[in-house]
Amino acid sequence: MVKQVNLTGKPVFFLCLVPVFPEDRATMENLSAHLFSTERDNKNVRKGGMTLRTFSLLKGMPVFTIKGERIGTVHDLSISEMGQVTGLVVHQQALFKRAFHLKLDDISSFGPDGIVIMQQDSTLRKVPADSICLSKDELLGRMLFSEMGEELGLLQDVYFKEKMGTIIAYETTDGFFSESTVIESKQPPALGKDTIIVSVYEQ
Repeated sequence: MVKQVNLTGKPVFFLCLVPVFPEDRATMENLSAHLFSTERDNKNVRKGGMTLRTFSLLKGMPVFTIKGERIGTVHDLSISEMGQVTGLVVHQQALFKRAFHLKLDDISSFGPDGIVIMQQDSTLRKVPADSICLSKDELLGRMLFSEMGEELGLLQDVYFKEKMGTIIAYETTDGFFSESTVIESKQPPALGKDTIIVSVYEQ
């Protein structure tokens, strides 16, 4: 924006830089056209009639019972040793935050602004000891490698099927100021201590 101010009879121009912040991170995603070419909104991605979820958009989302009681917010994503998303880690609304595991099967619906479950008592369980959490175990920011040893970038996000938990794509970046890249994979990842190995070739 350019603003004109008249000082001592002479016009002086000031250039005002106005920062613009996207309302949702989805507006910044650079998805490959061949991967997600059907439909998407600011909360999910659709591919061939199948809804895909991303952890970045689920994190911080409130969780409600079918009766409208808010029980907590999504804090993390749990993944099995086989590379399958098993559920969400929910932090309850309490003085001392407690983490519980919410299996994908127990979720009634993924809404645009919240997640609904049928009932609380039999649904929320302790986080399985053998589960791997995307944030807690610091998978985000870890280097992704192809099965041929090629660096694919630092992991930023994962795309998974909301019903089955199958991870089908990864969002990576080369650094803070580089654009994101979405990498498709038909095989589950190998989650190592220091790296993540994904298959990016036709099987």
